[in-house]
Amino acid sequence: MADQSIAGVAGGMATVAEGDRSARARLVILLLCLALGISMFLSLTSGASDASAVGVISDWLFGSVPGDAALSVRDQLIVWDIRMPRVLLGVLIGAALAVSGAVMQGLFRNPLADPGLIGVSAGSSLGAVAVIVLGATVLAPVTALLGTLALPLAAFVGGLATTLVLYQVATRRGQTSVATMLLAGIALAALAMALTGILIFMADDRQLRDLTFWQLGSLAGATWQKIGSVGPVIGLALAAMPFLARGLNALVLGEATAGHLGIPVQRLKYTAIVGVSAAVGASVAVSGGIGFVGIVVPHLLRLLIGPDNRYLLPASALLGASLLLLADAVARTIVAPAELPIGIVTAIAGAPFFLWILLRRRGIVDL
Repeated sequence: MADQSIAGVAGGMATVAEGDRSARARLVILLLCLALGISMFLSLTSGASDASAVGVISDWLFGSVPGDAALSVRDQLIVWDIRMPRVLLGVLIGAALAVSGAVMQGLFRNPLADPGLIGVSAGSSLGAVAVIVLGATVLAPVTALLGTLALPLAAFVGGLATTLVLYQVATRRGQTSVATMLLAGIALAALAMALTGILIFMADDRQLRDLTFWQLGSLAGATWQKIGSVGPVIGLALAAMPFLARGLNALVLGEATAGHLGIPVQRLKYTAIVGVSAAVGASVAVSGGIGFVGIVVPHLLRLLIGPDNRYLLPASALLGASLLLLADAVARTIVAPAELPIGIVTAIAGAPFFLWILLRRRGIVDL
């Protein structure tokens, strides 16, 4: 019996050792840091302008110097005032969408969960569409006061309002039901989409064109002013989410078990929802609708490094930022000098992967 017990313990320890992917996770995170640096540089040097990579490095290290590789005044303007804000905004939005997806999947304990489930994206879209359609009439005083900030602020307010309503509906006696939150999120998203449809029906031809390109998603409107307006919101949300890792790991065992382990489950839910709402709302506010990043990135990393959120959340931020930058580089160059909406690129790449996830979960494919 003693020998069997020792063998059982040894077997359990071996299983734990085999299942421990922390070393691989650290290596993957290190490689993702390198990949993000490369993606930022490629994004900074790619586009319709012929600014060379050597010229960008030379201008960055030594300033403007004479020679063939040096950047012209026009290229300096393109690189530092147009591309650089776009790269930084892409990093923020890619990280925000991917980490939000990982948090939602941990909260709902479902690898197919997405920030869109709780209606934040739909609420943000409603706010933005309202400004585009009613900005010259009903909302004219607001747009005159806020100027170019009217659109991102309206989208952010729309996402925040949806979150507050959702939280009130799903919370009873101080306890938030995840199932009720999911169903209420679907209902609120449907309502927001219906109201958005009414506004689209009221729009004229010019507004319809603006709405179409905005809903497809793009980083083309990136400016230092927009980064200043949404950067702190996204940055604070991203900084807070890694502190949820321990609670999300415990939540896999169930809410009751997590509570017995000392996890403040109710506070965890509230913090996760507010963090996701802030990150996604601010992202949608400046980029429009960009899909599949929140589903594909966490699921892919979960296959590589396992479900431990201590590594999954930072890895998701790095990979999400890298993939969005690469998608944006493709969108800018594939039909240059025109620009393809980035939402089309992420959908083309993400939809087949999402379908593969569904088929794999049902056992139809075994890859």
